[in-house]
Amino acid sequence: MGWFFLSQACSFLLSFVRIIRLPEQDKIVEILILRQQLDILLRQQDKPIRPSRVQKMLLAVLAAKLKEVTNNPANQLNSILRLFKPETVLGWHRALVRRKWTFTRQNRGGRPRIDGALEGLILRLAKENPRWGYGKIEGELRKLGCEASQTTIRDILKRHNLQTASVRNCSIGWKNLFAHYKGQLLACDFFTVETVLLKTLYVFFFIEIGTRRVHLAGVTANPTQAWVTQQARQILWKLDDETPRLRFLIRDNDGKYSDAFDTVFTSEGFHVLPTPFRAPNANAYAERRVRTAREECLDRLLILNDAHLQRVLNEFTERYYNIARPHQGIDQRCPIPYGQPQHSSSIQRRDVLGGIIHDYYRSPAVPPSTC
Repeated sequence: MGWFFLSQACSFLLSFVRIIRLPEQDKIVEILILRQQLDILLRQQDKPIRPSRVQKMLLAVLAAKLKEVTNNPANQLNSILRLFKPETVLGWHRALVRRKWTFTRQNRGGRPRIDGALEGLILRLAKENPRWGYGKIEGELRKLGCEASQTTIRDILKRHNLQTASVRNCSIGWKNLFAHYKGQLLACDFFTVETVLLKTLYVFFFIEIGTRRVHLAGVTANPTQAWVTQQARQILWKLDDETPRLRFLIRDNDGKYSDAFDTVFTSEGFHVLPTPFRAPNANAYAERRVRTAREECLDRLLILNDAHLQRVLNEFTERYYNIARPHQGIDQRCPIPYGQPQHSSSIQRRDVLGGIIHDYYRSPAVPPSTC
């Protein structure tokens, strides 16, 4: 770009010197010849003319100079400029003037702008603690080794459209209240599966609300009250060794849940919480688990019998859902974490249920299915 500009400037200076040395009559004749050639060029030109940046600059400077020395600059420019409108050329000159006066202000004055990391921390504290006012946030920042005045905190929250603590803390909300108890909740439910021969099979399962871990209780074609109660005893034996913190059981009002079923759980210190009638949202986590099992597994297979369904659900639940499937409700974590991956190792794929589901892990680490 620099050499091109230098060559254009040298060519322009040489032409300028040559024109100055010409007699006045020769200048007039040359101007007439050039105008005639331009008229011919304009009549034959189909595509728009796209001058370079250097050509624009030279033409704009000459047009501005002619506008200064002539008595009637508008008419003079209209008669001389053939390829472009006078407003276009003068606009190029105004752009050059703007570029001349552009500069970066080194010192704007006033207080320095707050650090982006500190601003993000203030927003985090305000969002996660709606009852905290400006003074409480200031104190928490000072405890963490950060300094920010209450005025600065107020301006940051106002700039991000966060209301004051009195407005943000209008109510506790069911979500915040429920978060305290979800680690103690256990839910159970049934769902049905149709085999190839249109035989209806019932699947009984439990799900821990806090971790989203699923326990498959059993598969049967005749879910009697005695069978359901026996499955409950077996699940409790398993839960006593793994998750002793569970204290509440959510179930619907299905007739398969007998008094003996409730007694099994109450004898272990559980509080049985029946859901309202015709309110599936009251057991939403179990209902969502049913949808996941259907969409990701059962809708892609033809089930032959109860033994086949048991094997499919065991592999899907124990080898994928509990230990290898990230869940959005628990910040994209797995119900049973298996440690941090080794980022230096390569990524491998493991096929679940013959390739219906693909699970990815890093080698040479052990795949999640064997942890």
